[in-house]
Amino acid sequence: MLSRASAAASRAAARTAGSRTMASFAADDVVIASAVRTPIGIMSKSLSGAKASDLGATVVRAATERANVSPDVVDEMILGNVLSAGVGQALARQVALFGGLPKKVPCTTVNKVCASGMKAVMLGAQSIMAGQNGVVMTGGVESMSNVPYYLPGARGGMRLGHGQVVDGIINDGLWDVYNDHHMGNCGEKCAAEHSITREQQDAFAALSYTRAIEAIKAGRFADEIVPVEVKSRRSSVTVDADEEPFKMSIDSLAGMRAVFQRDGTVTAGNASGLNDGASALMLMSGAKATELGVTPLARIRGFGDAATEPVDFTVAPSLAVPVALRRAGLELSDVDYHEINEAFSVVSLVNMKLMDLDESRVNVNGGAVSLGHPIGASGARIITTLINVLRQRDASIGCASICNGGGGASAIVIERL
Repeated sequence: MLSRASAAASRAAARTAGSRTMASFAADDVVIASAVRTPIGIMSKSLSGAKASDLGATVVRAATERANVSPDVVDEMILGNVLSAGVGQALARQVALFGGLPKKVPCTTVNKVCASGMKAVMLGAQSIMAGQNGVVMTGGVESMSNVPYYLPGARGGMRLGHGQVVDGIINDGLWDVYNDHHMGNCGEKCAAEHSITREQQDAFAALSYTRAIEAIKAGRFADEIVPVEVKSRRSSVTVDADEEPFKMSIDSLAGMRAVFQRDGTVTAGNASGLNDGASALMLMSGAKATELGVTPLARIRGFGDAATEPVDFTVAPSLAVPVALRRAGLELSDVDYHEINEAFSVVSLVNMKLMDLDESRVNVNGGAVSLGHPIGASGARIITTLINVLRQRDASIGCASICNGGGGASAIVIERL
């Protein structure tokens, strides 16, 4: 790890020279050898015919190929997933084996709600830092299209009268059990307390859609997206582009009704959607990268978690980012670009406000509002996107952060190599 003083001096020299100073990595660094994601599909649309294990296997296979290493070098697999009902036993194990990893690889599935994919990366990095592993496959996956409805009480027998059907997505992914309301109601509370208006949220959503569409047209996602083959009985369709950005008419944002309360500000247009997708990152030690002849994309400088009141999960990234930066030996001013997961427009707006961030440096290729939010995958997806942002903009330091239900958040700081 670079000291804070040496990091600042290095960055100052780069600015003076007018170009980025090429970073190197040490044997004990944790580096990212590859990072990929699927296109993000709208729920019940293009990717609905692919199971969670299919999506995960696609990115694991691609991450191994992109790193140009044998699957045999992988020591462990850690995968984020939130909505696990119906996915089958041990999803991480399914993804590993269907994705071509050897049977000897131990696998663990992680659930930290929306931060699951990022937490999987962090746990993989920690195992390498501890000397337990040399190479870890990490990431996250969610197929919200295939989440079942539940029948509470059915196991014991519904003897008489009406039963209830419970939506697994809302029950296990989007409901604040502490206050017995939807995550969107937490967003409404945040907007009211921090004086963030409906107009500001709609404007942010419009910007997110505009940026995402521009990024797609310019091919900025080409290096991170791997196509998904969706098979049916009669045919096979290849999905190779994000679906969400083109479904929304920006002009319609202002006319949408609030979803969560009558006088509210959060709408379907300025919130993230329900989506399918996966992302995978292969991590390894610097020593292992040298041994295998791998040229890493980035190194992990630091990471951290934070938590607050469950109802205030929306502001938790502003608490997690300082933890990650402190462990990286950096200041907020050292960060070139941020990815803040857009669970709702108000989440990115409030965290930019609390951390005094320049909007032109945050989610420059759009975010979850416009691209979609497959909740178990998003934490890994924003790291993958951030790596490409740093390369495309010839920048060095990036920070990705994501809130999660229950009042938490995770953040990670990376340096482009």
